[in-house]
Amino acid sequence: MNSTHSQTTIRQKLGAVVFADVVSYSRLMSENEMATYNALKSLLSQLEQVCEQHQGRVIEVRGDGILALFETATSAVEFSVELHRIASQHNQARDDDQQIKFRAGVHLGEVLMDERGIHGDNVNIAARLQEIAEPERVYVSSAVYDQIRNRLRYGYEFLGPKQLKNILSPVATYCVRSEIEGATMAATLRPEMQLEVLERPDIPSVAVLPFASQGSDEDDHWVAEGLTDDIIMNLSKFRNLFIIARNSSFFFKTQSMPPQEAARRLNVRYVARGSVRRSSSRIRITAELIDANSERTIWGERFDRKIDDIFDILDEVTECIVAATAVMIESHEKQRMVQSVPSDMQAYGSVLQGQHHILKYTRNDNRRAQHCYESALQRDGGYARAAAALSRTLNIDWRYSWTEDPNSALDKALKLAQRAVELDPTDARGFGELGYVQLYRKEHYSAIESYKRALQLNPNDADMHSDYADALAHWGDNEAAIKHIQQAMRLNPYFPDQYLWHLGGAYYNLKRYDDVISAVNKMNNPTEGQRVLAASYAQLGKMDMARQIADKHRAAHPNFSLSRWAEVQPDRLADDTQHFVEGLEKAGF
Repeated sequence: MNSTHSQTTIRQKLGAVVFADVVSYSRLMSENEMATYNALKSLLSQLEQVCEQHQGRVIEVRGDGILALFETATSAVEFSVELHRIASQHNQARDDDQQIKFRAGVHLGEVLMDERGIHGDNVNIAARLQEIAEPERVYVSSAVYDQIRNRLRYGYEFLGPKQLKNILSPVATYCVRSEIEGATMAATLRPEMQLEVLERPDIPSVAVLPFASQGSDEDDHWVAEGLTDDIIMNLSKFRNLFIIARNSSFFFKTQSMPPQEAARRLNVRYVARGSVRRSSSRIRITAELIDANSERTIWGERFDRKIDDIFDILDEVTECIVAATAVMIESHEKQRMVQSVPSDMQAYGSVLQGQHHILKYTRNDNRRAQHCYESALQRDGGYARAAAALSRTLNIDWRYSWTEDPNSALDKALKLAQRAVELDPTDARGFGELGYVQLYRKEHYSAIESYKRALQLNPNDADMHSDYADALAHWGDNEAAIKHIQQAMRLNPYFPDQYLWHLGGAYYNLKRYDDVISAVNKMNNPTEGQRVLAASYAQLGKMDMARQIADKHRAAHPNFSLSRWAEVQPDRLADDTQHFVEGLEKAGF
């Protein structure tokens, strides 16, 4: 009997694999099958064309996603970011609950190829990264990050080693953001972080973990986040407590771990946590305080009240945590905890919604936050917190040129910050925003005084310490600046790149160039630290390295102008500006 034997030809190829999938595809199809099918078919057809433009090849189109292979990690990531932009354009004509959103994963490595497609562990890793990615985000492996970190001016957040389904070893994972500004301000892990070296403060130390939302309504999530923010803010005002910053506390939001483990990682004695359930007229908040040393709950309470009593509940939760940690609070410190509350609950709700958006640090979310704060002020013109928050959105617009008229944004921010401190001189937020505006208006003495006042009112605000440090460096007191950044890093162990940027600037002023290099190289977003890095290498006489970094900076920032930069720099001392210009010129800027 004759038989034929066909042998499949398999070859190996190094490439970057992209796996992209539609979020909630089954729900979209069940609710409107034909419309979803037609919309996705049109979208996938366009994405196939864009893939070719990025020197990639679509290997497989599935019902709800695509598998593609690229020659380089750079092309793969550029396509993945473009994928989300194209999907967002398509969604403009669709209802919110019918929008087609992707999540994407990218990995670099050798794949097996045959006539049926591509196979192997490296394909599976890209697929698993996609599975854990947030909607409208790109998750990449460290192999991809290492190739693109100095080439593409995106934002990168290190998420830590991730144990992926059916993948033997954890994969170091990064989230890519199309707007780099948010990534430099977002809380993040760092590959070399050694949290066990954090010293425990000699005063009672507390981390307030994000309160869980027990409702299905999306509103319940931002209410829970907002209440957690407010409890942290209230506790931060007490000098006799050490309170972990909001960013680092919220880093544990998506991580399921015992509170004792969170306390160990942050090296604090106590952990507070709770939950929120809201109805149309009532709110139920549960809260507990855990002593990590004894692993015992030393205080727990449930508050079931009318929604209008929410400010009383916040005060009670704060006072109970303070009492449970046995801290002696002087009467004047209690008085500082009192804040002006809005006369209208909807104004407070608008502020909580704004807080939800502003902390995402994207252009669109900053705009949404502005609308929320403007709505709050329309309902209650005397609401100081809303005025300070609106000032902050305008400062962010100015900082990142997210507005067509930056100077006007800074002027408006000044007026709103002044209004905030007039309405409530006990709220640190208004003074912080005022200090920022004054610094970049080159009103140095006023800026320093505003920041001092802010930290007197809230000594545990990590971001305020970092911003004050930046102002001190521009003032010329770099040693003090370094101390405040170090305090900011302890209060906020998962600190953003911005802290390292400020630290590098202070070191440069002190001509501690090796320390500059060490600090900037810890940034997850190195394109933002390239100027001070290149200048430092140039000052050390390492010209090849300096010019190499300068070339990368020109590719990432093609519109950078040294003369414009020198004009905007808010240094009080002309020698400091000239010192930096000298280093940049040596590097080839």
